Amino acid sequence: MKDTIRQLIQQALTQLVTDGVLPEGLTPAIQVENARDKTHGDFASNIAMMLAKPAGMKPRDLADKLIAALPASADISKVEIAGPGFLNFFQNTDALANRLDAALADAHLGVRKAGPAEKVVIDMSAPNLAKEMHVGHLRSTIIGDSVARVLEFLGDNVIRQNHVGDWGTQFGMLMAYLEENPITSDELSDLENFYRAAKKRFDESEEFATRARGLVVKLQAGDAECLALWTRFKDISLSHCQKTYELLNVKLTMADVMGESAYNDDLANVVADLKAKGLLVESQGAQCVFLDEFKNAEGEPLPVIVQKADGGYLYATTDLAAVRYRSNTLQADRALYFVDQRQALHFNQVFEVARRAGFVGHPMQMEHMGFGTMNGADGRPFKTRDGGTVKLIDLLTEAKERAYALVKEKNPSLAEDELRHIAEVVGIGAVKYADLSKHRTSDYSFNFELMLNFEGNTAPYLLYAYTRVAGVFRKLGKGYHEVDGQIVLQAAHEQDLAARLAQFGEVLNNVAEKGTPHVLCSYLYDIAGLFSSFYENCPILSAETAEQQQSRLRLAALTGRTLKQGLELLGLETLERM
Repeated sequence: MKDTIRQLIQQALTQLVTDGVLPEGLTPAIQVENARDKTHGDFASNIAMMLAKPAGMKPRDLADKLIAALPASADISKVEIAGPGFLNFFQNTDALANRLDAALADAHLGVRKAGPAEKVVIDMSAPNLAKEMHVGHLRSTIIGDSVARVLEFLGDNVIRQNHVGDWGTQFGMLMAYLEENPITSDELSDLENFYRAAKKRFDESEEFATRARGLVVKLQAGDAECLALWTRFKDISLSHCQKTYELLNVKLTMADVMGESAYNDDLANVVADLKAKGLLVESQGAQCVFLDEFKNAEGEPLPVIVQKADGGYLYATTDLAAVRYRSNTLQADRALYFVDQRQALHFNQVFEVARRAGFVGHPMQMEHMGFGTMNGADGRPFKTRDGGTVKLIDLLTEAKERAYALVKEKNPSLAEDELRHIAEVVGIGAVKYADLSKHRTSDYSFNFELMLNFEGNTAPYLLYAYTRVAGVFRKLGKGYHEVDGQIVLQAAHEQDLAARLAQFGEVLNNVAEKGTPHVLCSYLYDIAGLFSSFYENCPILSAETAEQQQSRLRLAALTGRTLKQGLELLGLETLERM
């Protein structure tokens, strides 16, 4: 509805420019907000106050002219002026009810993308295969997954790219150790211990270190035995990652892996092409690109190093090759990088170098979707009690066990297998939702007690809200699609719930544009709260008439489907009972 109102206002502004009331060339950001006091309308805009000065008019006088120029719309019953010049829009409840009936009959709940479908690359997760996934990989993995799901739901062609760290010096060390200690895949269950043991040998033995470095050279030269060792270690590492993805209910598979090694053959070409473009400068033996818009505290341009003095390549080189592949080979329209906010400078530099070098042959929008850190109670990055890195799989296992104890306490009579299933859905969902519900760019403190609470903006609260809706239909022995009749909005609680349900598509388009799943979390939390008020104040099964019961059942059905679909887009499973 907000988009509809913006369009109406834009048409009115165009008319006022034509009429000479407003000067040409104005491009205001048209703000439309939910009205705080519903007695004065459902939505409000301050556009008249924004443009009063360039129009040389009082805000209320301009508001009058805007109302007169607004095209008629079946979705709006009336528009009034409030206060110093606010435009208050009243939604047509009959038109709203018709929209919701249509949404209930639609597999996509009436949601459509606000623009053409695009091909979108999602760069997400990207663990280093030398070690097991740790808590630092959680945010990239689940935020990227949620945004990818939303884009797919809106009709985009999404290509997930798991840019794993599977190349470099450390793999020589690991291969040398694996060569010394031929063990099976099952025996290599703890990658951390394996890595530490290899590092210890590397530090203590010069002979081992020399052999490890030699293996890197042979690997990069395509030696068959080295490639076989490297492939074996990579497969074992990826199998560890895959188990974590499956537990997290994340849509990543082995087929989505496009690691650093995939671009190895193109790195020399990247450097050569930069040189051909006249972008390279040698600095202390290294090959660099200097961009005037990126400077240090002393005002000196910061280098983008693409080749070290010893001939080695860096992250920037690989990322430039990836940009070229994603634009020219994949023909992507957008490339979204879900990587730590602290890498903002790196990506800004890489994107600009790629543009100047002509690596973006197919027009591709490159966006760094940076995120903050997950911290402990002390406000510092999350660690174990002894200061070590927390394995992601260990954190998720603890979440399941805590949820199991909580669910068993509330439902001691449930069968063990059902308890375990509910505990996994609640525990994993709680960890994910606690993260996704925070603004992507914000840091947040990890707290099991808060995230497993059944009150407040948490996964358990939303999962329980969904079971309340499901419970209504379970009592009737009907599914969401088996309710006849039409929605009729009379009571205030019906209208409030209906108005928010109608905004599902707008919310998803917002998430898709900005990469912000917390917007969807807030929306679902609102829906759950509005349904609770509706449920308490508008009897469903004991409604006064059959028509009223059908209407309220249809509102409940749309609520249930919206909650279920919304949670699925966040990567959370739902439960029919808890």
